[in-house]
Amino acid sequence: MARIYLALGSNLGDRRANLQAALNALPPAVLLRRASPVYETPPWGIANQPAFLNMAVEAETNLPPLDLLSYLKRLETQLGRVPSVRYGPRLIDIDILFYDDLVLDSPGLTIPHPRLHERAFVLVPLADLAPDLVHPRLGQTVRDLLAAVDTTGIARCDGRIALEKQ
Repeated sequence: MARIYLALGSNLGDRRANLQAALNALPPAVLLRRASPVYETPPWGIANQPAFLNMAVEAETNLPPLDLLSYLKRLETQLGRVPSVRYGPRLIDIDILFYDDLVLDSPGLTIPHPRLHERAFVLVPLADLAPDLVHPRLGQTVRDLLAAVDTTGIARCDGRIALEKQ
């Protein structure tokens, strides 16, 4: 099984319930191992939209990377995500951050996620799970990448989202 790290975000509707629904829907193809706390984060890309709730999860899967991407995109649609403008508001967003130590460049998928090192809303929760994980392209730990970004406006939310028994 491959160890993967995913980022989840929501800024429409009941954001916490959207994250919980996504976590509940991931198995059995994606087996959740650990989840970060939830953070409220300012929007990125398009500023004139509601704040996001973001989190990261560590999981395992037998799906190859492109199959995993297809699975996650289908799941987003099943959970109510509709096509919108890039970086715009969304009910749920699930991104593949890392897939073992794989470096992949394909037309539809880049692993590690090509912009994760620029995004505090990804690095803050990821650092809760894997601060010493080394980015296979950049050769830096998640902790080091986090130290290089602005975390202004990111606040940890009370309570954790529960992982179901698998």
